[in-house]
Amino acid sequence: MHEYKLVILGSGGIGKSALTVQFVQGIFVEKYDPMIEDSYRKQVEVDAQQYRLDILDTAGMEQFIARRDLYMRNGQGFVLVYSITAQPTFNDLQDLREQILRVKDTDDVPMILVGNKDDLEDERVVGKEQDSSTKSKINVNEIFYDLTVILSLKYDSPFSIMS
Repeated sequence: MHEYKLVILGSGGIGKSALTVQFVQGIFVEKYDPMIEDSYRKQVEVDAQQYRLDILDTAGMEQFIARRDLYMRNGQGFVLVYSITAQPTFNDLQDLREQILRVKDTDDVPMILVGNKDDLEDERVVGKEQDSSTKSKINVNEIFYDLTVILSLKYDSPFSIMS
C-alpha cells in the first residue's frame, strides 16, 4: 500500500479543520477549537489502488512560523485553503506556496488550491478556482483524491525520479 503525507495550510478560521474532519470522518464540525496541530489517517481507494493518507491539519499553526519548515519538509502533498468570503486568505497563499517551494528546494511540489465556503456564494469576494463547501460536502473527497493521483504519478510511476 502506498502512503502519502499531506499538509493542510491556510489562514486561521477558514475551515481547514472542518475540511479535514469532513473528509476523514464524514461529518461537518460547526465549531472547532483550534489546536497547534492535529493529524489524521485515512485509507482510500483511488483508481483501484489502495493508499494511506497521513494528513496534518495545521489549525492554529499560523503563529508558529518556526514549525512551518519542519512540516513543509516532511509533507509530500499540500492543500492550500482559502475562504471565498475573505480576499486576504487567498492573498496569504502566495507566501505559503513560495515557502513550500523554498523548503522543498524544487518547483515540482504537488499542491491543490481550494476555495472553501462555497455554500456562502452570496458573500463571495474571491473569484472561482477549485471551490469546495465543507458544510455541503461539495468537492471534499475530490480534493484529497486528486492530490493522491498527483502524488502517485510523481512517486509511484515507473518513470518518476525520486528527489
